[in-house]
Amino acid sequence: MGRLSEEIKQGKPFSSLEEEAILGIQRTASVLGQAVAEVLKPYKLSRTQYNALRILRGAGGAGLACQEIGERMITRDPDITRLLDRLEARKLIERSRSPRDRRVVLVRISEAGRRLLSSMDSSIEGLPRRVLGHLGKRRVRLLIDLLERARTPA
Repeated sequence: MGRLSEEIKQGKPFSSLEEEAILGIQRTASVLGQAVAEVLKPYKLSRTQYNALRILRGAGGAGLACQEIGERMITRDPDITRLLDRLEARKLIERSRSPRDRRVVLVRISEAGRRLLSSMDSSIEGLPRRVLGHLGKRRVRLLIDLLERARTPA
């Protein structure tokens, strides 16, 4: 039995190497996600809220439509409207109707949202190196390549 089997207390062998790989990716995503969540906890932000704020900061003053935000999210949130409601309640974003198409709601990061992200930047910056630095640059590049290949349809 491999290490993953021990971690998840799997008593029988995996049905295939591919199943073990998928479960390994899911387990790793969970462990890394928890590390991110711990850094975000003092700021009272979820990983999806943080992701949305970063997307909006990157979009600049023009902002983005809700659908565009949803398409750019690392993990898809089926209810982007509720996610944005929570950010708006904290005054971290602003919403307005598009002057070109009143059906479209544009979302922009607010000054408070920008300040919050700026205050977090130094805490977040070192996280990737802390959780993956032990692999070394060559292995990290290989990991990136393998993950990209895994996301590409056969």
